[in-house]
Amino acid sequence: MLDSIELSVEAAAIELCAKANLKAGQVVIVGCSTSEIMGHNVGTVSNPEIGMAVFAALRRVFSERSIFLAAQCCEHLNRAVVIEREALTSERVVNAVPLPKAGGSFATAAYSGLTDPVLVEGVEADAGLDFGGTLIGMHLKRVAIPLRLDANLVGRASVIAARTRPPLIGGLRAVYDERLL
Repeated sequence: MLDSIELSVEAAAIELCAKANLKAGQVVIVGCSTSEIMGHNVGTVSNPEIGMAVFAALRRVFSERSIFLAAQCCEHLNRAVVIEREALTSERVVNAVPLPKAGGSFATAAYSGLTDPVLVEGVEADAGLDFGGTLIGMHLKRVAIPLRLDANLVGRASVIAARTRPPLIGGLRAVYDERLL
């Protein structure tokens, strides 16, 4: 089962990198409910082994592309984010360490598996993967664009993906505004 999960996560991450045209140094926010992967409601059956399998697959894909992985914690840690210290820009570091039932199994795996992890209040990521509907949108840059992935399931959890782009100001918006007058 864990091998199948790793392969599904790897496929989703590779597809995200291609469809979002990710570059070295960019940040991908990932939310993961190990409960949902097992077919249960989010937050009900935390599974550290699945958290490690998801982290291992993402780490392989993103590190070989020099992309930073940002792991979203659960609501018990206010959806704080685990990230490499090297990736910090102006994010506010917080004093906490995720655990399987307080932060989530995936965030716990990331905290123990990253080289120099820190927990921050939030990030503005360039793209995102959400395994099981964990609501990663608060950590994406504006403007988020949904991506449809062929790799849309990990275990029993749906996969939601997004990329971001800079906001469009002026141009067509001015034309649309004139039509409304």
